[in-house]
Amino acid sequence: MTIERRTRTGHRGGIDRHVGERGRPADDTTTIVLVHGYPDTHAVWHPIADTLAERFHVVTYDVRGAGASTAPSSTRGYRIEELVRDLGAVIDATAAGRPVHLVGHDWGSIQSWPAVTSDDPAIAGRIASFTSISGPGLDQVGRWFDARRRQPGLRALRELARQGVRSWYVYAFHLPLLAPLAWKLGLARRWARIMELGEGIEASDGWPAPTLAADAGRGVHLYRANVKDRLSAPSAATTAVPVQVVVPTRDRFVTPALLDDLGDTAPDLWRREVPAGHWVVRSRPAAVARWITEFIDHLDGGPQAPGLARARRAARGEAGTGPDEGRLVVVTGAGSGIGRETALQYAARGATVVVADRNPEAAAATVELCAARDPRPRGAADEAAQLTPNAVAVVVDVSDTDAMERFAEAVAAEHGVPDIVVNNAGIGMAGGVLVTSVEDWEQILGVNLWGVIHGCRLFAAQMRERGEGGHIANVASAAAFTPTRTFPAYATTKAAVLMLSESLRGELVLDGIGVTAVCPGFVDTGIAHATRYLGVDAATERAKQDKADQMYKRRAFTPDRVAAAIVAGVEGDEPIVLAGFEAKASRFLSRFAPGAMRKLATVDMTP
Repeated sequence: MTIERRTRTGHRGGIDRHVGERGRPADDTTTIVLVHGYPDTHAVWHPIADTLAERFHVVTYDVRGAGASTAPSSTRGYRIEELVRDLGAVIDATAAGRPVHLVGHDWGSIQSWPAVTSDDPAIAGRIASFTSISGPGLDQVGRWFDARRRQPGLRALRELARQGVRSWYVYAFHLPLLAPLAWKLGLARRWARIMELGEGIEASDGWPAPTLAADAGRGVHLYRANVKDRLSAPSAATTAVPVQVVVPTRDRFVTPALLDDLGDTAPDLWRREVPAGHWVVRSRPAAVARWITEFIDHLDGGPQAPGLARARRAARGEAGTGPDEGRLVVVTGAGSGIGRETALQYAARGATVVVADRNPEAAAATVELCAARDPRPRGAADEAAQLTPNAVAVVVDVSDTDAMERFAEAVAAEHGVPDIVVNNAGIGMAGGVLVTSVEDWEQILGVNLWGVIHGCRLFAAQMRERGEGGHIANVASAAAFTPTRTFPAYATTKAAVLMLSESLRGELVLDGIGVTAVCPGFVDTGIAHATRYLGVDAATERAKQDKADQMYKRRAFTPDRVAAAIVAGVEGDEPIVLAGFEAKASRFLSRFAPGAMRKLATVDMTP
């Protein structure tokens, strides 16, 4: 942890502000000012500030009435105008005369919006950019409510009702004595536990503050001094300052819809939606620090990171060249069959695809087909500029632990963290348990199960660290819920993939990472010719492979249909995707007629 240099800045009315500085000197680098919300202190920023301080000069401070800063003697002392003057004084004292990059969370954002839109010479021109997290300004909220009340239709009514319900605490804070008494009578003691349960936060590092009960009791004056007046007569001021708004989609207090009209206030806008709760600054500190850094680096002339580019398009309401434009998709076993078709469909949707397969020629062929599906326009200027390929081939054996670890590291280093991973690689094997050798088990478990485990654990860890969600699709089979004497090893691996997927989905839900198990029936992929038949000679095996392949061809259920189901399942965050009649029938019978399925298991299904 970096050392915090603490100072105090005086202000009229006897208010002193407790200010902390981290990182390099202000005259040697960019300054970032972090403004906390209610009922926090500057300590809420500690993990983020420590990360940012490795490159920047970072300033945090306790707003008036919180932490070590002094409190006003009256409600009027909490008015927005006073808070903006405090912010200006902090910038004057710490930024060496340079513009700062401002970041606010909750009430820290609410009080920063008037500073960003102000034409007061004391603050105007001092702010280079603004990152707003879980807090539109009260002026924007007032205009939003006015617009929705005038807008006809059920959608506007629903948005008003949803936000009205989530704003219950605002009404409660205006009741005499209630809020301060609640904090004193036990809410303060339980606050850390409440936040930990609701947000996945570990309460540590001085947060919540030891003075929480007193700070929170005083902090209700923020609402009493500002909400009614600002909402009833909202300002229409705008700003040319670049603004990045971070929208936690699971915020218990602020609906994403409440932030829909911010472009009216800040035309130079980025809207970054993230699968997190209100206190994302504590549940995703590394991610928040990265979002701030990406924004600043881009404003300094650097290229937009993929997530920031999507945030720009979201703010502008741009659809792009495809629904998955800017996303990175990894598909294993993408050299043929379901994997190839999945790669092609994502390429056609505008994604960049990492085509992974153990066969280099097959992977290269898929990459060429992906290029033909590239939806980006290819005029003369584009061809001269040589568009970045929309797919790359990587040779990897998914059963090899070391190879998969190198593969995951290389993907992150060269292309970034994937948004979607499809663990598709698999092999077929027929033969009873008693004729399946240890080597046979190791082979099929290595590819069908360990390959999926590696893809899940390695890429899920990257997605969790990134903090922007993602999705993992694991290709199982209808065999996952179909007991069989003919393909027991194959069915065992696919049942394990199904349970792995269901379990992982529960583990990653708070991280906003979806997991889907895909269970196809009989699909004409060519797997029949590659399936090993144990306990028979080579000629018999070839004959069985040919018969099985003919049966699959007569079924005529093609891999592109499974790929379409995968894409739709990921988009809809479906826990299980059943592709084909056999899968749906087997799933139904396994749940409602298990005895029939056990009888079916006694039938030799070998061709």
